[in-house]
Amino acid sequence: MNNDKNFWLTLPRPIMAQAPMANVTDAAFRRMFAECGKPDVFWTEFVSVEGLLSRGREKLLTDLWFDKDNRAERPIVAQIFGGKPEQFEEVGPLIQKLGFDGIDINTGCPDRGVEKSGGGASLIKDPARAKEIIRALKRGAGGLPVSVKTRLGYKSMDEMEEWLTALLEEDLAALTVHLRTRAEMSDVDAHWELAPKIVALRDRITPQTVLLGNGDVRSLEDGRAKAAESGMDGVMVGSGIFGNPWFFSGRTPGIRERLERLVTHTELFEKLYRSDNPKTIGQDGRLKNFDVMKKHYKSYTSAHDDGQGGFDGAKELRMRLMDAENAAEVRKIVLDFLDKP
Repeated sequence: MNNDKNFWLTLPRPIMAQAPMANVTDAAFRRMFAECGKPDVFWTEFVSVEGLLSRGREKLLTDLWFDKDNRAERPIVAQIFGGKPEQFEEVGPLIQKLGFDGIDINTGCPDRGVEKSGGGASLIKDPARAKEIIRALKRGAGGLPVSVKTRLGYKSMDEMEEWLTALLEEDLAALTVHLRTRAEMSDVDAHWELAPKIVALRDRITPQTVLLGNGDVRSLEDGRAKAAESGMDGVMVGSGIFGNPWFFSGRTPGIRERLERLVTHTELFEKLYRSDNPKTIGQDGRLKNFDVMKKHYKSYTSAHDDGQGGFDGAKELRMRLMDAENAAEVRKIVLDFLDKP
């Protein structure tokens, strides 16, 4: 690996990373964090390598949008998935050309469609092919650091050592381990008690690989504590950042600031993906349905500055927001709520 391009070596410990999530961690979402309290590493949504090599590439490229000139949005890692090594090698130069700081392979997603394509968590059952994919992407990545996000195993934690050993043998720049199996989904507590064993495995095989733990990180303080107690180099945060772009700053804003940020987020989302954006293509000229934005409203309106969740009128506000059809309606609904006696 070209260490001159390996940003992982420059990050402070413990590393705080934002998890990649489909139809969540888009350009508008990440911009909120860049403004309110940035993580040490950003991730894109995950994108199909097969799709990036198809005639539908242009639409998929919107999932990889980021502001190359904004240092607050860096370092940023493009996450990709698929099952064919040759496609990863072919996609590598495209990711490099787009200006990303690193490339991550998803080997943990439990979505059936993703698994059917040979990607995501299905690779846990085929370590040899996973290794081929890593090597192929390295050949095509032009020296960009290659990392992997995965789970402890597919059906059983008994698979953990064999599976993680296979990955670590490929000298990854970083490895993120969601501390559950594919079978467990998110139905059980993350197995942070196993993190020291993973650290010991890493130290024995490839000490230079940065190791992140993922699962049940509730706050910035909790993330720092989990990293310290486990020996991990850092943590990746997923569900904890919904509706909370202040997560990595450690701040807890009040209701007004939270709702005003909801409006700002909505307006940026609409600006980026609306029909009159010159980059926009696709059905009805809209790259992302406005309903994608609505999944954030429950989170923005649930957290209160006392940390207990909810506030007077929150349920009714959410109901009105879910019926909104555009950013202008969202702004009016929120301002009416904030201005009422």
